[in-house]
Amino acid sequence: MKRVVITGMGAITPCGNTADALWDNVRAGKIGIDFITRFPTDDFKVKVAAEVKDFEPANYMDKKEARRMDLYSQYAVAAAVDAVKDAGIDEETLRGNARAGIILGSGIGGLVTMEEQVTRLNEKGPNRVGPLFIPMTIANMAAGNAAVRFGTNGICTSVVTACASGANSIGEAFHRIQLGCEDVILAGGAEAAITRIGMAGFQSLTALSESHDPARASIPFDRDRDGFVMGEGAGVVVVESLEHAQARSARIVAEIVGYGATCDAHHMTSPDPSGKAAAAAMTQAIAEAGIAPTEVGYINAHGTSTPHNDLPETIAVKAVFGEGAYKLPVSSTKSMTGHLLGAAGAVEAIICAAALRDGFIPPTVGLDVPGEGCDLDYVPQCGRAADLQYALSNSFGFGGHNAVLCLRKWGE
Repeated sequence: MKRVVITGMGAITPCGNTADALWDNVRAGKIGIDFITRFPTDDFKVKVAAEVKDFEPANYMDKKEARRMDLYSQYAVAAAVDAVKDAGIDEETLRGNARAGIILGSGIGGLVTMEEQVTRLNEKGPNRVGPLFIPMTIANMAAGNAAVRFGTNGICTSVVTACASGANSIGEAFHRIQLGCEDVILAGGAEAAITRIGMAGFQSLTALSESHDPARASIPFDRDRDGFVMGEGAGVVVVESLEHAQARSARIVAEIVGYGATCDAHHMTSPDPSGKAAAAAMTQAIAEAGIAPTEVGYINAHGTSTPHNDLPETIAVKAVFGEGAYKLPVSSTKSMTGHLLGAAGAVEAIICAAALRDGFIPPTVGLDVPGEGCDLDYVPQCGRAADLQYALSNSFGFGGHNAVLCLRKWGE
């Protein structure tokens, strides 16, 4: 089995439009949540979201390409371009390369285009629906557009596991490279669901925070949490076999050493209150890494700030780590980024890789008074320096999907 490393990272997020900007802001505890600007919210109970700011597609692709992509695909391609640049890969070595692949997921796909075209259908009739409606909307087109951009001929697929999509994508890439199927894969996730229909749907599900205070809207593990804050963006990592990375003298950010994937098989949207399948995913990732639970120094929690998620995740952590759970830092960076749905797991894997590299645990901003049963070290308000060797990144999605990545600090 080949060793697998991360050599490049790209991010388009509410907390910055590069991986470095994302990490700098998250490390400093700066939130990317504010009042919604995409559409009037007079008739919405939900008033805040975590929007991407100052995104210019022209910085990553030409105007014709951009017009043929939904916003979620634009985010994905942009993050992939930055990840390849960050990895120092010559793009010409990817073109026509059957040992270079793409695994980019999305929880929903092209919701911006879907809303626009359904509105056009209702107002102007079927003959006015755009000819690219379908290819702009389907959830595999972030992967497809990235493959076209770089000309890769290896695997090109899309994982759709709701909020676990980004983490599952990286985990599947990890396993393929372990097995020698590819040498390098661009892996991650993308989402752009801050639309009227997206926000209305989650609002009707009573999943979103109705706080009118951006600083108190996404407060994972807090007694007053009332739902998640919708975020958007993309995270992409360049995943390579160690030998491929070393052959080109690449700078290595972190090593991927474990991946766990399970299903609650409990409910369409609510996690299993026992947390047993989430615990099993963490156990799988730790076992595959070949380490003891005591060697894990940090968990980036799924931590959505919903009453249904935070307590079962806490229970799952206790099930895996026993009494050691109380000494283990567990923070949710969704307190700053909001919840990026299908992109969340990839963005949070980037944060974990940076945390290992720099020896710093990011905080759970906004956590004032922990909720009942939420009694772990959630790194409230301010991050802290720490000598980290291993970290877990938890991602749990509607449908009971659980995905956990185990990363190791790079050091041969």
